[in-house]
Amino acid sequence: MTYTRIISGLLNIPQKKVENTIDLLAGGATIPFIARYRKEATGSLDEVQLAAIQQELKKLQELDKRRETVLHTIEELGKMTPELRNRIENCWDPIELEDIYLPYKPKRKTRATAAREKGLEPLAQLIFEQRQQDASKLAQPFINEEVPTLDDALQGARDIIAEWISEDEQARQKVRYAFKKGAQITSKLVRGKEEEAAKYQDYFAFSEPLKHCPSHRLLAMRRGEDEGFLRLNIEPEAEEVLNRLEYQLLKGNGESTRQVKEALHDCYDRLLAPSIETEFRNEAKEKADAEAINIFVENLRQLLLAAPLGPYRVMGIDPGFRTGCKVVLLSEFGDLLHNTTIYPHPPNSDEYMARKILQDNVEKYHIAAIAIGNGTAGRETMDFCKDSVFAHPVNIFQVNEAGASIYSASEVAREEFPDQDVTVRGAISIGRRLMDPLAELVKLDPKNIGVGQYQHDVNQVKLKESLDRTVESCVNSVGINLNTASKHLLTYVSGLGPSLAQNIVKYRTENGQFESRQQLKNVARMGEKAFEQCAGFLRIRGGVNSLDNTAVHPESYGVVEKMAKDLGVKVPELIADPHLRKKIDLNKYVSDKIGIPTLTDIMKELEKPGLDPRGEAKAFTFANVRSIEDLTIGMVLPGIITNITAFGAFVDIGVKQDGLVHVSQLSNKYVRNPADVVFLSQEVNVRVVEVDLKRRRIQLTMKDMG
Repeated sequence: MTYTRIISGLLNIPQKKVENTIDLLAGGATIPFIARYRKEATGSLDEVQLAAIQQELKKLQELDKRRETVLHTIEELGKMTPELRNRIENCWDPIELEDIYLPYKPKRKTRATAAREKGLEPLAQLIFEQRQQDASKLAQPFINEEVPTLDDALQGARDIIAEWISEDEQARQKVRYAFKKGAQITSKLVRGKEEEAAKYQDYFAFSEPLKHCPSHRLLAMRRGEDEGFLRLNIEPEAEEVLNRLEYQLLKGNGESTRQVKEALHDCYDRLLAPSIETEFRNEAKEKADAEAINIFVENLRQLLLAAPLGPYRVMGIDPGFRTGCKVVLLSEFGDLLHNTTIYPHPPNSDEYMARKILQDNVEKYHIAAIAIGNGTAGRETMDFCKDSVFAHPVNIFQVNEAGASIYSASEVAREEFPDQDVTVRGAISIGRRLMDPLAELVKLDPKNIGVGQYQHDVNQVKLKESLDRTVESCVNSVGINLNTASKHLLTYVSGLGPSLAQNIVKYRTENGQFESRQQLKNVARMGEKAFEQCAGFLRIRGGVNSLDNTAVHPESYGVVEKMAKDLGVKVPELIADPHLRKKIDLNKYVSDKIGIPTLTDIMKELEKPGLDPRGEAKAFTFANVRSIEDLTIGMVLPGIITNITAFGAFVDIGVKQDGLVHVSQLSNKYVRNPADVVFLSQEVNVRVVEVDLKRRRIQLTMKDMG
């Protein structure tokens, strides 16, 4: 109940919804399953809310583990008291828990421990109390062989006092408050690195309040620091913090107080400020990571859910100049039918033969569309194909090929096409991306897809968790054809994973296509729980049960059959006739297991059984520009959004470099988050405002574009 209460307060979600969600997660349910099929239990919480509950639960469980370590360590030291135990057991703030633990935490040898070993702790206590102000007199009895001078005794005492202050909860909170209120982040160039660090020149002498530093700027500066070009510092105005600490700790105006003051200043410079700076560095990094990951997640979601061409025969072309253009012919199922190479561009420039090969293959293999990679020679190949005349209409698409070369050399590609070289595999990936972006892109590590910002600088564990969760969400929101899906795609279906995905493909190979969802139970290691989790997300077209091609879960088939029976029809008739569905009173079918939310979802699904929610792919035509040298200020061009970051959106306008529309140039209105006004693959009109030929940078605007 403690977890439920805390998470409910943090996320502002009613306790009962949180409790039911935690129970479902503990029972092995996945987030897509809970969001889709357990709305009655969660009050229709969406995947974002469910993921937030899961994440907060994980944090609290980790805090409990840390608490056990803290309790065990203090007990072993023999310093546990009932009051201390009570504080620790009722502490749910990780920073506060660490503050409580700090005085008892095992340490490497410090200046303070060395002073204690010399017997100077009683002297430190006397000076720290500041009752007797003659510190020199207090120190005299402690001078011996190990502590030969008065200065040595006083220095040792100050070292111990400094450590006490650094471990004082109240002192730490005062410093934290100062950092939170007024910490500045400062970046300076490392001497002698001017030329190497040129790309970081904006940060050679930079300073701003930490709380105003956007995620992309913080990550850029941290990267510069990691590469050895910049030095970063985070701190508030020291004088104000020290004044507050002096007010707390100093008593009187004698020599002992001066010793405490000196220890305090040493403590702040050497212990307190660096410790709290590390906290704020970590906190700022976590916040920046979260923002960058959220941007990456949203971009990835949009890319994965891009409209597919569908099951049509496709020609995929991986363009190139010297090595030619690799051409593959794919069946409507994505199988390789044939491959060849053409050389329409310099240095070969064999346009006649290249055009004939394309025309012959388009006719022979009944090609409906051509997918051309957008890399080197991509634009030239687009123009060449558009200038070619085919025996029947053919749609021509430019496809983002980011990551295709990585796929082509991957184990997945070798397994799929062991007899083909990497160039052919790359062209296959380009063609398949047009047919179904989701099915193809799941084979790649999302970090290689080329969207987002600073993906290699953020916490890699959290990034992977978020991206995997996004892929899983996208796969399950679309629904997967059980009879055509690859094992890589099936892996992301709720409740499956690599082993069951492999078993499904093996079963399909040995027994032929699935005719019903119930056959899934015959797959090796497919238990009741796995079936419950996956069945609703797998589709069977033309199967024995028409509901198998919908998102209606098998557990709800009975209620649909009852609806049909009450109307005197069969289920297929109910699906086909909207007038029949309008006669249904959902309240008649509410039970203790199924409520209005699920019944409403069922009715929506019966309206559009098997319909792909992603829409249809559309071809795009660039303006007549080929390179950055063709651009002039004021030129208005059509383009496609290729990436969205916190500071703006990148647009492909048909030249080799994407242009940047800064966040301030996205709209005539103020824009806080670029994702609020643009989306990936969106077709936009932009105006050129600056062209930097030396740095190959293009600045664009969408203001006043209508």
